[in-house]
Formats: sequence, C-alpha cells, structure tokens
Amino acid sequence: MAESSTAAAETMLHQPDVEETDAEAERINAQVDDLVIKADELEKQVIEVVNFYEKKQCGIYTKAIVVPNKDKASNSTNGVNNSGSTSNNKQPAEGPIKDAACSKRMQDLMRQFGTILRQITTHKWAWPFMKPVDVEGLGLHDYHEIIKKPMDIGTIQNRMEGKDEMNRYKNVREIYADVRLVFKNAMLYNDDTNDVHVMARTLLEKFEEKWLQLLPKVIEEETRQKEEEAQASANVVMAQEASISTLARETDNELSELSSQLQELRRLAIESCRKMTSEEKRKLGTWLSKLSPEDLNKALEIIAQDNPNFQYTAEEVDLDMDAQSELTLWRLKFFVREAHERQARNNSNNNNSATRGDDSSKRKKEICDALAKSAKRRGKKQSP
Repeated sequence: MAESSTAAAETMLHQPDVEETDAEAERINAQVDDLVIKADELEKQVIEVVNFYEKKQCGIYTKAIVVPNKDKASNSTNGVNNSGSTSNNKQPAEGPIKDAACSKRMQDLMRQFGTILRQITTHKWAWPFMKPVDVEGLGLHDYHEIIKKPMDIGTIQNRMEGKDEMNRYKNVREIYADVRLVFKNAMLYNDDTNDVHVMARTLLEKFEEKWLQLLPKVIEEETRQKEEEAQASANVVMAQEASISTLARETDNELSELSSQLQELRRLAIESCRKMTSEEKRKLGTWLSKLSPEDLNKALEIIAQDNPNFQYTAEEVDLDMDAQSELTLWRLKFFVREAHERQARNNSNNNNSATRGDDSSKRKKEICDALAKSAKRRGKKQSP
C-alpha cells in the first residue's frame, strides 16, 4: 500500500517533461523554507528577550532594582556600548570617584581607631601585649594547643601602617576584632587570678568603652557603603540590560527584514517555474483530497496566504485550481509531495511494526503449544 502510494505520488509530481529549471526552483525553495524556519525560531526567541527586558526595566520583574535619580541611571547607561566598553561619552566615570570617596572615609575611621589604640598602648599595663608571646623563651609548650590564632598589638600596628602589604586591613571592624583577640587570648591562657589575665581584662574593658564611642560612625559608614554598592550593582545591571535590550530590538528588526527578503526570494524562485499544465492541476487536486485533515488544513493555509478572501476555515471549501496563481500551485505541489512522502514513510514503519508483532505472536503460540504437549506427555506417564 505504501509503495503504491509513493509510486502514484511520483507519477503525479515528477512528470517526465519537467525542465531543469523546475528542479532548480525546487532546490531554492527548500533552502528558503529552511531559512524561514530558522528565522521564525530566532524571531520568537528575540521577541521573548525583548519583552522580558522591557518588563524588567519597567520594574515588573525586578522591583529591587530601583534608581531614584534617573539622570544618573541614564548617564551610566550611556557610557557603555554593546560590547561592554566605555563609549566616547565625556561624562566622568562615577565608579572610581565613589570608590575613592569611600576609601577616604574608611581611612578617616581607621585614623580615629588608631587614636584609640594609641591610648590603650600608652597604658602602663600594655607592655605584655605589644609583641608576640615568646613561647619558647617562657617555656609555654602548650600555648599553641590552647591559642589557635596568636595576636599582638605590634602586629596590628604594622598591618594598619601598611608594612604588611599582603595582610593590610580593609576596614575598622577587622582591626577591632584583632585587638579584642589580643586580650581574649591572654585571658584564655591565663587563669583569672594571674596578673596578665587581670591586665588583659582591664585593658579590654577600656578598649570596649572607647570602641562604643566610635561604633555609631562605623555603622553609618557600613550602611552607606552597602547602599553605594547596591546602587553601583543596580547601575551596572541596568546598563547591561539596556545594551542587551537595544541589541535584541535591532536583531528583531533585522530578522523582520530578512524574513521579508526570504519571502520575496521564495516568490521569485517559484514564479521562475514553468506554468503548470491542466493535467498536473487535476492530479494535484486529486492528491489534495487524499491528504490527512492536518495536512489539508496546512495546504488550505498556503492558498489563503496568496488569496486573503479565501475562507479555508469554512466547513465546505470550493477550490478552483484554475483560479489559483502559479505561485500557489507550485507551493501546493511541493507541500503535497512532502506530505505524501512523509505519510508513506509512516505507513512503512507501521507495517514493519505490525510484521514484528505478528512474528512475536506466532512464536509465543508455538512455545505455548510445545509446553502443552510436554505437560500432556508427563500426565500420561504418571497415570497408573
């Protein structure tokens, strides 16, 4: 059945008098179809991206990205092109200026903290904590078993002054933590009756009192830094999104133009074919009637594309093949051939599956018959 359908389709659709130009037009049409499908897929993706970013910029998706000053947002956006590099915009770079201001404020806080530390180090009980603990000289063999992170004020001062480039402090809280560690280590290793323990506890209390005076400024600066970092991140995201959104819209326009060009190419390629004969039109109409409902609807859509007044969704469709343009007729011819070839392949696969199913059923029957005969023979042997 599948072979006869294929043969009939070949007879109808491959006439011996078809010229070489028909084959060339068919080849071009197939290439155009592939390109149109790819263009359609890309267009859907681009439309999705454009819609997503347009909604995102309006705050529909990301309400967390809020830029109070629109002028600043536009300035930061205009300074970045599609490649991510800065453009020729003469606006000053806002990021480095903010970073410098932030660093200056933090350095000022560190200087204030340095004043507190100097007040502690000038105390008469500060001397045991100015240098690393001489573990070997004092015979403190269990010191490193108890104290996991040794610390002393001299090391802290070197890091604050930048003498230790690799371990320079980034903020005031890091220094605060290390100063507390100096005294906490001394209190942990020495019991509360030991002089070093008492000295460490006293200096820690004085240090905490002075720290509480500086703490509001520290919190204020930390809050300000977090806000500036969030603002900078939002500006970067908005600049990237604006760039991507612009690129997506431009790509969408290019795809629309490409689609129009491909449609024109399709029309020119098909119109270059010879005129279809009356016999070919008759056979084409016959094979249209043999299409599946789904393929028939697609064929009627092809007709409607060239004839807007054609009502292909009506219950009954009166199709006059002679009234159709050469463009529509050749498009139908290509579509019908592809549909029947596809249907023939499906029928062939179904027939093969049915044959395999029949063979399997036959084999099972043979096995069952053999088992039944064997059971019957055993029954006769066991009977008296």
